[in-house]
Amino acid sequence: MKIINSIVAMQALAIAPEREGRRIALVPTMGFLHEGHASLLRHGRSLGDVLVLSIFVNPIQFGQNEDLDRYPRDVERDCRIAEACGVDIVFMPTAAEVYPPGFQTGVSVRNLSLPLCGASRPGHFEGVATVVAKLFNIVRPDVALFGTKDYQQLAVIRRMTGDLNMPVEIIGMPIVREADGVAMSSRNAYLSPFERQSATCLMRALIHAREMFAAGERSVAILLNETRAVIEKEASAVIDYIEFREGSTLQELEVADDSTLLALAVKIGKTRLIDNTVLGEEL
Repeated sequence: MKIINSIVAMQALAIAPEREGRRIALVPTMGFLHEGHASLLRHGRSLGDVLVLSIFVNPIQFGQNEDLDRYPRDVERDCRIAEACGVDIVFMPTAAEVYPPGFQTGVSVRNLSLPLCGASRPGHFEGVATVVAKLFNIVRPDVALFGTKDYQQLAVIRRMTGDLNMPVEIIGMPIVREADGVAMSSRNAYLSPFERQSATCLMRALIHAREMFAAGERSVAILLNETRAVIEKEASAVIDYIEFREGSTLQELEVADDSTLLALAVKIGKTRLIDNTVLGEEL
């Protein structure tokens, strides 16, 4: 397994397999890997001749007073997980390498970036789209894998890739959950034992909404109120948003159907967690 920090070196390595007709699979991450990331890497191993893991805590997708400086990092552990999953190249550039002095270009996916996390984190998805576009140009993947826990991020990346005619197949992978249903996230490390227990309210809310939908409820207003009630029972939970949206466009809805996305963002203590489900799909 090679560890590469230089963009020029990574581009040189990417061009060689491309010329030889070998497929490159990329899993972009911010590190502090967990089983959710590992599931992407294992599937990526089956899709490409060369598997690349990128680890980069992207400063331009963090807003003021967000957790850039304290975002969890453990490069040695990440590399052990990467090697166990069959990664060929770990690409770990510095922020100065990715954004040199004078950098001023961004990629904006306008409408998809506005609701949900975009409303509470202005500029976040421009930061995401910009760094992913740069990674695609550097690594030159044939296929890139992302988790559906970050549903809006995946939608933004798919739109960007299609709009800009990037020759990259985008694959969304299922959410990986802990035994109690909490979606795996690097930010779970911030939670105290009490907060970790409180975090199960997100999954309980998703299940309750899905049960109501399965029983025939289609009114978004009713589903929203019922979902909110579940979360508000947790004293340490503060709701950022609960939204029912059309699955591909993220447009608002009044009536739910099988393709409707239920997306949550909830603060447990100081830690902001997100989760989601598509009502007609398996949880």
